[in-house]
Amino acid sequence: MAYGTASGPEDIERYYTDIRGGRTPSAELIAELAGRYAAIGNSFPLLEITRRQAGALERELNGGRPDGFRVYLGMKHSAPSIAEGVALMRADGIERAVGLVLAPHYSRLSVGGYIDRAKAAVETEANGWAPSFSFVRSWHDHPLFIEVLAGRIRHALERLDPAERELAAIVFSAHSLPARIAEEGDPYPEQLRETAHLVGVSLGLDETLIAWQSAGRTPEPWLGPDLSNVISELAAAGRSAVVVCACGFVADHLEILYDLDIEAARVARDSGIGFVRTESMNDDPAFIVALAAVVREHLAAGVPTVG
Repeated sequence: MAYGTASGPEDIERYYTDIRGGRTPSAELIAELAGRYAAIGNSFPLLEITRRQAGALERELNGGRPDGFRVYLGMKHSAPSIAEGVALMRADGIERAVGLVLAPHYSRLSVGGYIDRAKAAVETEANGWAPSFSFVRSWHDHPLFIEVLAGRIRHALERLDPAERELAAIVFSAHSLPARIAEEGDPYPEQLRETAHLVGVSLGLDETLIAWQSAGRTPEPWLGPDLSNVISELAAAGRSAVVVCACGFVADHLEILYDLDIEAARVARDSGIGFVRTESMNDDPAFIVALAAVVREHLAAGVPTVG
């Protein structure tokens, strides 16, 4: 399961409305989002990348065998929907299912929402068909995922000039969520810190910094510190460059191609500090191997099922 995307400029209003739970955004908000997509060349790559990830995961899980695992796709805010994915599973007679969200850190507001939609779809589809469904809740600390991130950071550091590399700071980022989740005991913030710590240990870093990006446009406070503020503060502290490891995202989409490549890069440039971000995992074979290991270990653990 993945977040979903507008399919093109003409689909932006529909997509934005769905994100807002059916509330149509103002013309100003729609124009702003359309402007962001225009700034990245009206590129909408998430669905195609997610399809490639799903196909690669199926091949990796099956190890070249024609039968075994079948990977279905469900998007939260666009087609094919999670409900449509479950309907296809029913048509194919699937009896055992694993729900895997392409987001490594768990929050009830993020991964929990996908799980709720999948459960609701199973109940709607029932009619005597009740698959055993279990869900991977998080995989933020899986050793193979940590290994992929560490490799991405090494490569990013190599892209800096030697002078920039010496005093470069590494910042781990994920999508911000309403700050109230921290008071509610939601594990999301701590899981980002755990990811950063584990990668830091792997790389022998003296310190690991975390920041939050892409906060929503609502009146309530969102998790901080904001990535843009962190970049400015690092520049003021004399850092030569910042490497952003967007470990909360696993594919190129607006939050990477605009929020980092354009917005965060502009803040760094205006602050007089070098900037580079780690390459997205997309369908990189090493990342797919990590996802397959997550699924296999989940099944081996005998996680209780529902349905």
